[in-house]
Amino acid sequence: VQLVESGGGSVQAGGSLRISCVASGDGVYGSSCMAWFRQAPGKNREAVAALYTGGDSTFYVDSVKGRFTISQDNAKNMLYLQMNGLKPEDTAVYYCAAGPYCTLNPDDFHYWGHGTQVTVS
Repeated sequence: VQLVESGGGSVQAGGSLRISCVASGDGVYGSSCMAWFRQAPGKNREAVAALYTGGDSTFYVDSVKGRFTISQDNAKNMLYLQMNGLKPEDTAVYYCAAGPYCTLNPDDFHYWGHGTQVTVS
């Protein structure tokens, strides 16, 4: 499975960004959970949001609830993260990940993209 993120950038506090992830490869069909993680300098990688590709269940970390929305386009093998009301503390490298279950534990995800930088000032 190959995951490639795009759409990061710099934005002022209160602004919005949408980041995307395209998945390819045979293994993508066995990865039931797609998720976004982020890692800020000097901090551990943390889950942001996740969803099961075959259903409607979504999961969010408390700090982004009501501001971020995870979505998918299965026909295009695309995963999105719409980020509204961005705060400086959202600054991080955002990673797309795929795995069998939405545990939100990065160790349980088998496939990772290279990340896209989001900077909020």
